[in-house]
Amino acid sequence: MQCETKFDFITRKHHCRRCGKCFCDKCCSKKVPLPRMCFVDPVRQCAECALISQKETEFYDKQLKVLMNGATFAVARGTSEKSEIMVCRLSNNQRYLFLDGDSHYEIEIAQISTVQILTEGFTPGEKDIHTYTSLLESQHITEGGNTRATGMLLQYKVPGSEELTQMKFTASEDFNSNKKLSAAWLVAMHKAAKLLYESRDQ
Repeated sequence: MQCETKFDFITRKHHCRRCGKCFCDKCCSKKVPLPRMCFVDPVRQCAECALISQKETEFYDKQLKVLMNGATFAVARGTSEKSEIMVCRLSNNQRYLFLDGDSHYEIEIAQISTVQILTEGFTPGEKDIHTYTSLLESQHITEGGNTRATGMLLQYKVPGSEELTQMKFTASEDFNSNKKLSAAWLVAMHKAAKLLYESRDQ
């Protein structure tokens, strides 16, 4: 049990519908939608789970559409300086990142080890602030303050290989009309990575 309260006939225990741990009424009083676990109506959750569920709901309502619609980037593989203009989008089943240009890549979300959002800071003396989110390892998340997303470094494992492959995505100056769309896609990707990181410990 996660609550210090002594339970008896009057003080009942309640189960958080997300994590399954026992709490008193006060510690498990929030009722939040939990569609990913097939609950139609809002259900009782502990404070920690309720916060994550609220973030998930916001993500599914807003950010998921942005990721699935996609955005245009200059994409470079490995350490190569040569890039290719590609549209990057999340697959309909939300398991793959599709990259389409002259080449086509499918990156399985489960194989992504790190997402590093490259940002341009507005703080004097700080040109690039790196926002780093790790999906599979227990790395610390740091966030820049007043910044704008300009690109992303992605590391992932190719099926059948233990080595990491890296891709660099840059919102190029060449397609200015899509720059805001690319920045919005990067923000959505950062929120997705952060959500995966936080829910992994649940």
